[in-house]
Amino acid sequence: MLTGVKHVILVLSGKGGVGKSTVSTQLALTLKENGFKVGLLDVDLCGPSVPYLLQLEGKDVHQCPEGWVPVYHDTNQRLAVMSIGFLLKNRSDAVIWRGPKKTAMIKQFLTDVYWQDIDYLIIDTPPGTSDEHITVMENLKTVQCDGAIIVTSPQEVAIEDVRKEVTFCRKTGIPIVGIVENMSGFVCPTCTECTNIFSSGGGAALAELCKVPLLGTLPIDPRVGALLGKACVKELPDSPSAKVFNSIATIITTN
Repeated sequence: MLTGVKHVILVLSGKGGVGKSTVSTQLALTLKENGFKVGLLDVDLCGPSVPYLLQLEGKDVHQCPEGWVPVYHDTNQRLAVMSIGFLLKNRSDAVIWRGPKKTAMIKQFLTDVYWQDIDYLIIDTPPGTSDEHITVMENLKTVQCDGAIIVTSPQEVAIEDVRKEVTFCRKTGIPIVGIVENMSGFVCPTCTECTNIFSSGGGAALAELCKVPLLGTLPIDPRVGALLGKACVKELPDSPSAKVFNSIATIITTN
């Protein structure tokens, strides 16, 4: 039920483990801190990590005449969240479904959740370019998708897979907002100096190759990793991550 949703942003990657869910949750929290009403939809059915990242595990989804009521992160109901993680009995339960059942679940998330009036819906997708992504696109036909944020890590093996996601966006007509290079260096929790423990510059090289904007580079920062359910732009306003998320939020809200 997307009638009250003004803008839709997809968070994509062709590679697992690059931090899509962390980017999705911190972007949603950043938009909320900027005064917007936000929805966060986790369609990674086999690895739903959004409830944990927002410290919402154990919360229940309720029914109303209009459909499913999402779980709210705050008492002011400025951040609404939906994930299959809320429908599982415990975090150890595995979703062992074939494609058609996964497709039906995602369609239900996109049509039956009562988001009410929200400014931005962030959709956190699983890695890849298959059933889940096609289902999302088919059910967004009646809604204007503002674009996709593509997340990568700097290693060459990740870059090769993420290039396929750029191709997917272009073939399906999804505008690309830009690329975020995650895990770009390590911020020492003691002295805050950033060291490149992996390769660096992969995101910039991919952005240049694909002719799309580089939205920023996010280092591995233990301080940010510890902020479960809290916005880094509020708790660590001077951190490199906060500056990148503020920049992305500005790009999204002014375009």
